[in-house]
Amino acid sequence: MQGFGFVVVGLIGVRLLAQLGLDWINRRHAVASSGAASTSPDRSLEYTLAKSRAHSLELVFDAVVLLLFLFTGFLPWLLGVFTQTLGGSAWSMALFLMTAGIALSLTGLPFGWHSQFRVEESFGFNTMTLKLWIMDRVKGFGLAALLGFPLIWLILKIVEWTGSHWWLWGWCAMMGFQFLMIWLAPALIMPLFNTFTPLEAGPLKDQLLELANTTGFAASSIQLMDGSRRSRHSNAFFTGFGRLRKIVLFDTLVQQLTTRELQAVLAHEIGHYKRGHIPKLLCFSALSALGGFALLQFLAGQPWFLGTFGLPAAHIAPVFLLFVVLGDLVTFWFSPLSHAWSRRYEYQADAFAAGAMGDPQPLIAALRKLNEKNLGNLHPHPLYSMVYHSHPTLLERETALAAHPKTA
Repeated sequence: MQGFGFVVVGLIGVRLLAQLGLDWINRRHAVASSGAASTSPDRSLEYTLAKSRAHSLELVFDAVVLLLFLFTGFLPWLLGVFTQTLGGSAWSMALFLMTAGIALSLTGLPFGWHSQFRVEESFGFNTMTLKLWIMDRVKGFGLAALLGFPLIWLILKIVEWTGSHWWLWGWCAMMGFQFLMIWLAPALIMPLFNTFTPLEAGPLKDQLLELANTTGFAASSIQLMDGSRRSRHSNAFFTGFGRLRKIVLFDTLVQQLTTRELQAVLAHEIGHYKRGHIPKLLCFSALSALGGFALLQFLAGQPWFLGTFGLPAAHIAPVFLLFVVLGDLVTFWFSPLSHAWSRRYEYQADAFAAGAMGDPQPLIAALRKLNEKNLGNLHPHPLYSMVYHSHPTLLERETALAAHPKTA
């Protein structure tokens, strides 16, 4: 093992210890704070502890799999299988990357099954059948192959066509693909997994559309998604652009909340749109991807990068794979910054919803119900929340909303 190999092993170990430590202090904090919970404290605590223990076990397993994946010679062997049988063409290397990615994904299936059919089911959240769970995974792998393979092939061909400037053109191809998927996903991909039906005419639809129009959010329709086929958790969101925008409500959400509370939840989602959060996040994602491609270009020219893992420098495809696999070892430490940014946006969307409703109480009531229904942890450890949570806690959001004046 070369020097960089020891660095990678160290990064894997340090990240694992940090993650396990965060899980541990969060469990202890949840137990110590359970008496302060206002809604179903015992059940909520049990759910938090069950998820945390499963997560810790998965973290250890993933770290072991990653070490085996990187340092047992599996990657050089797999690369050799493709180069010796199919050559080193772009389509051969694209197949290599797809195969390696699917192999890594398969290792997580047992924990996905356990989460759905043991943890979620034991707390009454799971409504998914094993057949549906398997079909979702088959569809997911099929889409990854159908959509991912052409993109990977294109980027590898761009490397051949454009020489040292490939990373700029590769970035353009990646961003074009992402924006295409944002456009097509609501119409072509999401219906593969869920059924969307127009919200029936009536007071609920009228009041939601009235809120959307009042806030300047023109939507072509309001649709119900059959989220209850898989889980009793609930959500709301909007998809599409321009005249094709659609408001989507989980059927479970409609069952759990009153009309005023649903309006407040919708106003929160509209707040993200009106405050420009989505284009800002897309711009940040694009700039991050540009930096990533520039780093890829640098690493592709460093023999030690591939040599550490026994891979030849003749192919750039393994550089892409290693960059993705190793990237989280670094980005994990920046998650507090990205989550702080996300939580700031959540506060802004909450404030917009309170203003649109003329009263913060409908959103507060909705958040309380959703936290109770989802057995949310009211008191996560602050350090754990800083690293993992993209949303403020219920109590933090209530405090901020309570300071908003009632205007109607």
